[in-house]
Amino acid sequence: MALWQIGLLLLGLVWLLQAVGTWIQMRHYREVMGSIERRWTDGYMGVGNARASLGRGIILILVVAPNDTIRDLFTMEGRSVFAKFKRLDQFEGRTIASLLADETFTGMRGRKQALEQAAQQIENAKVRKREAALQDQPA
Repeated sequence: MALWQIGLLLLGLVWLLQAVGTWIQMRHYREVMGSIERRWTDGYMGVGNARASLGRGIILILVVAPNDTIRDLFTMEGRSVFAKFKRLDQFEGRTIASLLADETFTGMRGRKQALEQAAQQIENAKVRKREAALQDQPA
């Protein structure tokens, strides 16, 4: 077999492994999201991400109660499809503003950007809920 054929075969094999890894990671993402939806029936959830060109990427899932305290915080950080979500329960009970001001959390690359995106999604959901409630009120 020629060298270029071996290289092409290896490239195809690596591509296949990456596709399988991505599928496994997406299945894990759906499982985590499903468990959050089953656990909390009220409040709000936001998801944020930050992608690094060559460094670590992050996906952050933030769940807040109706009183704006953090119920759950999950992060998936890494460079490969083998990264898994980790629950950061030490931040539960705090507010989003206090978490944004916490350098121990936001000091890691990408976390602040992902947290800001998740917080913006939560704020947008609150606005939509208020608008829907206003439309449902009789005139």
